[in-house]
Amino acid sequence: MNLHKSQRIAVIGGGISGLAAAHRFQELAPQSQVTLFEAGSRLGGVLSTVHRDGFQVEQSSDNFITTVPWALELCQRLGLADQLVQTNTNCRRTFVVRRGRLYKLPDGFLMMAPTQLWPMAVTPILSPLGKLRAALEYFIPPRLDDDDESMAQFVRRRLGRETFDRLVEPLISAVYAADMEKLSVKATLSRFREMEKQHGSLIRAMRHQMKHKPTGKVESGARYSMFVTLSAGLSTLVDAITAKLPPESIRLNSPIEKIERSGNVWRILPAGAGQFLEFDALIVAVPAHRASPLLAPIDAELASELGQIEYSGTAIVSLGYDLKQVGHPLDGMGVVVPSIEKSPILACSFSSQKYTHRAPAGKTLLRVFVGGAQRPELAEMPDAQLLPLVLAHLRPLLRIEGEPEFCDIAHWPRTMPQYHVGHLERVARIDARLALLPGLKMAGSAFRGVGLPDCIHGGERAAEQILG
Repeated sequence: MNLHKSQRIAVIGGGISGLAAAHRFQELAPQSQVTLFEAGSRLGGVLSTVHRDGFQVEQSSDNFITTVPWALELCQRLGLADQLVQTNTNCRRTFVVRRGRLYKLPDGFLMMAPTQLWPMAVTPILSPLGKLRAALEYFIPPRLDDDDESMAQFVRRRLGRETFDRLVEPLISAVYAADMEKLSVKATLSRFREMEKQHGSLIRAMRHQMKHKPTGKVESGARYSMFVTLSAGLSTLVDAITAKLPPESIRLNSPIEKIERSGNVWRILPAGAGQFLEFDALIVAVPAHRASPLLAPIDAELASELGQIEYSGTAIVSLGYDLKQVGHPLDGMGVVVPSIEKSPILACSFSSQKYTHRAPAGKTLLRVFVGGAQRPELAEMPDAQLLPLVLAHLRPLLRIEGEPEFCDIAHWPRTMPQYHVGHLERVARIDARLALLPGLKMAGSAFRGVGLPDCIHGGERAAEQILG
């Protein structure tokens, strides 16, 4: 669709995807009349930075990856490049809980594949039989078809049940807060399926990659060297985008009650407006479960597909301590907890070890994640119940004495879309329905990636498609 620069465009949703879309219109067609509608009282969605008592707390996402360019490029265009900070080079390792104790993840184990065999051979996290089964992955025949499968099925097939339970499940759950029996490999970590198809084995593929990689410090868990954040917090990004938008284009506390289509005109009814507002194009950048009822009068099939995207949620408990209170040396980025440990904790990020500016000297900031697809009730548990539960499980893990000096709890129920098996096919069907509705685009984490760069790219891409 090609719009004249001065035509009217509505963006529904003031999270990072909606903000990225509105900002892209401002960059490419500054004469366009863009109106951004946000149901809440603030912009940014789940992105929120709290500064209190010398601590800097990210209440949701706390950094972003740079292997895809979209977030990095946006920061550069906004003049934020000099505020980007890399992770602490001295702590690029992850711990895993086994029977209530912390063990270092084997060096070179990246999400679900080892780059080095010796650390896997000596790790106390796996039993001798578990190690042998993982080593046999080298000889397991590859699956060469293009069919989707669950993360649990894929990892058990390649590396065995114990490696899945003890290493892979906690690492991936910490990212996606998902049920591994349903999470799609193709929609989340498709590169590992491609490794299997191309090299016949994950181990063989990783060894091939390491031969062509510059030597340096060996990492484990996430690829920490590829992550950055903003020194004053990710709310800086929200503020920088907002400052580029005309103040009159932003409408807070404006949930949309109804959407209609009349010929080539899109009509939306904000709560309390009393009348429909008319636009030439529309970007819907709210969670799929909120978009579904809004779009049902326009296209029932599209609404049905959106409504079938499930969501999980988490609560994030941020705790500040004096370093003398913590018995563990905190010489890593954090710890992940396998579900077989029966703990309410999914993971704990050593936030001020990861980025040293986040706590005052002599203090440490921990971010504890609970909930997810397996324990959704924890995302909404009252603070008075949640905090004692978290502390009871965290204290023995990190050998903590006494009460925290600082506490902040953020609840995010139904904010994490679940990319179940078949998700990519569902997204293709959604795209096909949208193609029949000129002037309507969608953006957000529900479709092609939950990370900050993916959400930014989705919003910018929707704006570019509207502009043709």
